[in-house]
Amino acid sequence: MAKTRVELQEALEDFLGSRNVYYQPPESIKLKYPCIIYEKSRIQQVYADNISYLKHKEYSLTLIYREADSTLPDDLLGSFELISFDRHYKADNMYHDVFTIVW
Repeated sequence: MAKTRVELQEALEDFLGSRNVYYQPPESIKLKYPCIIYEKSRIQQVYADNISYLKHKEYSLTLIYREADSTLPDDLLGSFELISFDRHYKADNMYHDVFTIVW
Protein backbone atom coordinates (compact mmCIF):
# COMPACT_ATOMS: atom_id res chain seq x y z
CA MET A 1 0.00 0.00 0.00
CA ALA A 2 1.32 3.43 -0.92
CA LYS A 3 2.35 5.79 1.82
CA THR A 4 0.33 8.98 2.07
CA ARG A 5 1.50 12.58 2.23
CA VAL A 6 0.10 12.78 5.76
CA GLU A 7 2.37 9.89 6.76
CA LEU A 8 5.32 11.80 5.30
CA GLN A 9 4.26 14.88 7.28
CA GLU A 10 4.19 12.82 10.50
CA ALA A 11 7.56 11.20 9.76
CA LEU A 12 9.17 14.60 9.11
CA GLU A 13 7.66 16.03 12.31
CA ASP A 14 9.00 13.04 14.26
CA PHE A 15 12.44 13.58 12.73
CA LEU A 16 12.49 17.30 13.49
CA GLY A 17 10.93 16.89 16.92
CA SER A 18 8.51 19.74 16.22
CA ARG A 19 5.57 20.73 14.05
CA ASN A 20 7.75 23.08 11.97
CA VAL A 21 7.05 21.06 8.82
CA TYR A 22 5.17 22.87 6.07
CA TYR A 23 3.57 21.47 2.92
CA GLN A 24 3.51 24.14 0.20
CA PRO A 25 3.08 26.99 2.71
CA PRO A 26 1.55 30.28 1.56
CA GLU A 27 3.72 33.37 1.86
CA SER A 28 1.56 34.61 4.74
CA ILE A 29 2.79 31.83 7.07
CA LYS A 30 5.54 32.86 9.49
CA LEU A 31 8.06 30.01 9.55
CA LYS A 32 9.69 28.79 12.76
CA TYR A 33 13.23 27.45 12.51
CA PRO A 34 14.64 24.91 12.06
CA CYS A 35 11.98 23.79 9.62
CA ILE A 36 11.25 21.64 6.61
CA ILE A 37 9.27 22.87 3.62
CA TYR A 38 8.21 20.25 1.12
CA GLU A 39 6.22 19.86 -2.07
CA LYS A 40 5.41 17.14 -4.55
CA SER A 41 7.92 17.21 -7.40
CA ARG A 42 7.10 14.21 -9.62
CA ILE A 43 5.67 10.70 -9.77
CA GLN A 44 7.86 7.76 -10.72
CA GLN A 45 5.98 5.09 -12.68
CA VAL A 46 7.02 1.53 -13.44
CA TYR A 47 5.55 0.01 -16.59
CA ALA A 48 5.04 -3.52 -17.86
CA ASP A 49 3.20 -4.33 -21.08
CA ASN A 50 2.61 -0.59 -21.51
CA ILE A 51 0.63 -0.47 -18.28
CA SER A 52 1.65 1.57 -15.26
CA TYR A 53 1.53 -0.83 -12.35
CA LEU A 54 3.61 0.93 -9.72
CA LYS A 55 3.78 4.61 -8.77
CA HIS A 56 5.98 6.37 -6.24
CA LYS A 57 5.67 10.05 -5.43
CA GLU A 58 8.79 12.17 -5.14
CA TYR A 59 8.86 15.19 -2.89
CA SER A 60 11.36 18.03 -2.77
CA LEU A 61 12.32 18.84 0.83
CA THR A 62 14.06 22.03 1.89
CA LEU A 63 15.64 21.90 5.34
CA ILE A 64 16.21 25.42 6.71
CA TYR A 65 18.37 26.06 9.77
CA ARG A 66 20.51 28.79 11.40
CA GLU A 67 23.75 27.03 12.46
CA ALA A 68 26.39 26.50 9.75
CA ASP A 69 27.67 23.31 11.43
CA SER A 70 24.26 21.77 12.10
CA THR A 71 24.05 17.97 12.00
CA LEU A 72 20.46 18.12 10.73
CA PRO A 73 21.32 17.49 7.04
CA ASP A 74 23.34 14.35 7.85
CA ASP A 75 20.72 13.21 10.35
CA LEU A 76 17.98 13.63 7.74
CA LEU A 77 19.93 11.54 5.21
CA GLY A 78 20.38 8.82 7.83
CA SER A 79 16.73 8.79 8.89
CA PHE A 80 15.03 7.96 5.59
CA GLU A 81 15.72 5.22 3.08
CA LEU A 82 14.98 6.72 -0.33
CA ILE A 83 16.39 10.21 0.12
CA SER A 84 19.15 12.04 -1.72
CA PHE A 85 20.90 15.37 -1.25
CA ASP A 86 20.44 17.80 -4.16
CA ARG A 87 22.04 21.13 -3.26
CA HIS A 88 22.93 23.64 -0.54
CA TYR A 89 22.57 27.41 -0.51
CA LYS A 90 22.46 30.31 1.93
CA ALA A 91 19.73 32.97 1.83
CA ASP A 92 18.63 35.57 4.37
CA ASN A 93 21.33 34.37 6.79
CA MET A 94 19.74 30.91 6.84
CA TYR A 95 21.19 27.66 5.51
CA HIS A 96 19.07 25.69 3.05
CA ASP A 97 19.63 22.08 2.05
CA VAL A 98 17.40 20.61 -0.65
CA PHE A 99 16.69 16.87 -0.78
CA THR A 100 14.57 14.56 -2.90
CA ILE A 101 12.65 11.81 -1.13
CA VAL A 102 10.67 8.99 -2.72
CA TRP A 103 7.63 8.28 -0.59
